[in-house]
Amino acid sequence: MGSGGLELPPGDDGHQGNSADVPPGAVSLARPMNAGAIGPELDWDAGAWREVRTRAQRAGRAYIWLNLVEQRLRAVVAAVLRPVYEPVHGDDWVVAAAGPAGQEWVQRAVAVREVSRRKGYLLDPADDNVLSFLTLPQLRELMVQHWPCFEPYVDERRDVELALDELEVTRNVVSRNRALSEAVLNQAERASARLLEVLGAGSDVPSARRLPVDAVEDLVGDRYADVVAVHSDRVRLLRQFPAEDLFGSARRVDALGIGLNLLVQNFSGRRLLRMAEAGGRVRLLFLNPASSAIKRRERELGIKRGELSRAVEMNILHMRRVRARLRDPGAFEIQVFDETPRFTAYLVDGDGADGIAVVQSYLRRTRGMEAPVLVLRNGRNGGKVVKSDRVDEGGLFPTYREEFELMWADSRPVS
Repeated sequence: MGSGGLELPPGDDGHQGNSADVPPGAVSLARPMNAGAIGPELDWDAGAWREVRTRAQRAGRAYIWLNLVEQRLRAVVAAVLRPVYEPVHGDDWVVAAAGPAGQEWVQRAVAVREVSRRKGYLLDPADDNVLSFLTLPQLRELMVQHWPCFEPYVDERRDVELALDELEVTRNVVSRNRALSEAVLNQAERASARLLEVLGAGSDVPSARRLPVDAVEDLVGDRYADVVAVHSDRVRLLRQFPAEDLFGSARRVDALGIGLNLLVQNFSGRRLLRMAEAGGRVRLLFLNPASSAIKRRERELGIKRGELSRAVEMNILHMRRVRARLRDPGAFEIQVFDETPRFTAYLVDGDGADGIAVVQSYLRRTRGMEAPVLVLRNGRNGGKVVKSDRVDEGGLFPTYREEFELMWADSRPVS
């Protein structure tokens, strides 16, 4: 048996490996083994492929966060230390800043830079410097060694070091292509977001405080218009994006739907009252509980006649009680429409760049609680980190906002 999995011809003791049928000096062709003997060892079942994809997804997300942190830290180190060392040491300012304690790793970075030059790996002239070849731990070492230089710009040294400690575990796992657990990935994302905030590189998207901007969304969000999240049902939405996070700091809420349960049943009426008294505005548009459209919806869902209409009426009565406690009822408007309901939408601060929308389409025989949910961020396309070459076609947020205004204009107020 040869090392390549080929079966060699049988030898003859008298001819030292040559068959009696083969003339001396001739070369015999090896016969390939049965291919089936190799195949099963290379096959992956569905479970193995799922595991591989899961590892790749987690590692990809972690790599994006680590890349953002490393680039930001590199920029901060350059901005603070270059003016100190470059006037004296010129292009060798990084070597000088590393000092005797960092001679070993900085010389290693210099060597890697030279190899990259010779082999043509430096595709961007801006990367032709020693600083671009320092790793995250080495950048951290430069910051720690020269902390008095960074102290005026960074409030808490401990926060920076704790975040970098948490990221080191993830960095080692990703760099060696090892399995990354979901818990470690979540920890790395939190640490990265915290570190970017400390280093003054927090998201410039106004709505980020209500709905944090994910690193993947920041980089490839333009592929999905302004859709930043999709949930298979409302239960999963509320698990990851509670009503308190959605409505808690709102200054304006425009809601359209059948019963508006996401708002009425999951957010306190007292909070809505305080928001309106503080100068906010609430506009709620319910399906008329006495309309023929609500009777058709009851038949679609297969529920008893009048059941849905009573539920909607109870929600309207609850919101009327909240409105009655206001000194200015004009800040809290309630109206009803009679058309066939096509979707439910909650537009939070929809008149500004920090708007968030939660939208669900109505499906036959599927309750609103069980329907898929889209989360939209207003101005998503205008805040991309990576600009695409495609013409900006706009997002979905303005479409639903316009539809709300049209339906509001055609609806009737509730006294």
